[in-house]
Amino acid sequence: MNKNNYVNIKLGKGEINAYDFGGIVLYAYKTNDFIDDEVFILVKNGKGVVIELPCFFDNIEELTAFLNENKIDIVAKLVAYHAAGASFLPDVKAYGTESSDKYNTSGGGAGLVGNFKNAFGGIFDSGIVKTDEIIQDGEIELAGIKFIVKSNSEAYDVEIPEINCVYTHMLGHDRHSIVAGCPHADGIISVLNYYLRKGFDLVLTSHYTPEDLKDVKTKIDYLYALKEISETCENGEEMKKKVMEKFLGYGGLNYLDMTVNMFFAK
Repeated sequence: MNKNNYVNIKLGKGEINAYDFGGIVLYAYKTNDFIDDEVFILVKNGKGVVIELPCFFDNIEELTAFLNENKIDIVAKLVAYHAAGASFLPDVKAYGTESSDKYNTSGGGAGLVGNFKNAFGGIFDSGIVKTDEIIQDGEIELAGIKFIVKSNSEAYDVEIPEINCVYTHMLGHDRHSIVAGCPHADGIISVLNYYLRKGFDLVLTSHYTPEDLKDVKTKIDYLYALKEISETCENGEEMKKKVMEKFLGYGGLNYLDMTVNMFFAK
């Protein structure tokens, strides 16, 4: 599947890119919200599974209306890194791993939600969705679709073999990412090299439209460069300046700020 082989559906605020794989349709909902969220809906025989949640109330209303208008029966929510947005399909069962449940209730995910609540106020749904069922690593079938769950120190990633896709938190071939030092960069590189070996058609992430293996290679090069630059710098300010000079026009400067602070944590 080519990442550009989709039908675009404009909504009031966000938009949807629909990828038809034959037996499964993937709806990639671009929220156009303040944190560039992306929500994925996989539909097979009228039944659907949502990966991650919209977290601004206008997006929740908009996506719910789209699902109702298209008679898509959502039977499960896979909630990994983005647990805010509890008012979205509240009666649909939410699935998570032990790692994601901890991340979103008392860990880094909960901290981010608190920050977003302070930043955005009443337009942001800061309610944390309750994990209705803790799932283990390995295969799980929902809505007739097989998923392969792979937990990590934060939450979990998901492979979808039937459409040869994988979901992870962040990629973004022209975006800065949150990288917590050289060991973390090495870990990301290892995962991305696994994607190359597996030959996934699309990589789905929480903050970007679906990407491909060319984008994966670009991200690997970025991570190696990030490590090399860090070794030439004395502080985070110097590192940020050099990274911005090398990667002109990259988005996600707020993520770069977080990265350099972690590379040079006091």
